[in-house]
Amino acid sequence: MSSPERDPILRKITVMIVDDHPVWRRGLRSVLSDDEHLEVIAEGENGEQALELARELHPDVILLDVNLPHMNGLQIASRLKTERNSACVVMLTGYDDEEQALHALRAGCSAYCSKDIDPLLLIEVIQKVVQGYYMVKGEYYDLAGIRKWTNSRIEATTGPYTIDPHEHFVPLSPREMEILRYVTQGKTNKQIAEVLKISQQTVKNHVSSILTKLYVEDRTQAAIYAMRRGWVRIADTPNNHDNQDSTSDHHGRL
Repeated sequence: MSSPERDPILRKITVMIVDDHPVWRRGLRSVLSDDEHLEVIAEGENGEQALELARELHPDVILLDVNLPHMNGLQIASRLKTERNSACVVMLTGYDDEEQALHALRAGCSAYCSKDIDPLLLIEVIQKVVQGYYMVKGEYYDLAGIRKWTNSRIEATTGPYTIDPHEHFVPLSPREMEILRYVTQGKTNKQIAEVLKISQQTVKNHVSSILTKLYVEDRTQAAIYAMRRGWVRIADTPNNHDNQDSTSDHHGRL
């Protein structure tokens, strides 16, 4: 949709960059620093830093990589939304995936962009989101428009559905994400229960919830789904090098 005219920006937009690759952060900072309307006030390399800096500095916009160690971009965006942080989150990702875009928007992001986005377009996106617009798949939407877009994508997979504007959506809870990391590592329910000191039935319940939320049929599909979208990285899974002899359990069922 075409955007109505807005008042000119009267002050610099403060921006925080969160990415675990220093070269990428420096390059992005350099690009944004060339624009007189933008000011990069902080950089973070992981979720914990992102949350701490967002609480302390209150940036207008957070440029957030989806694929981060320990806590992924969706979890960070959800946490910021829960805390009612006013920052507009622009998710930057190498995964040009409409379903991932849907997750990002429902987690609280204002825009979902490919990492190979043209620098001038990224600057435009930053300016638009602080004016209250949303951007996905190269199109801008107002609040009513993005709700319509989101509803239509959900209906395509789950049937008619209307989003409550006050709904807080978290793709996976922190505990489910923790269990998904272990599932991706190949641990069985029994092994996960022992590590987390919970019952096997509790683990089984969490795994069932994960499969339902991700619309997948088994553990292997859940692991592949998360890996492809950058939610979980094998290098970041707890005790990644333990239990290398347990590969025979990798395809264990619920």
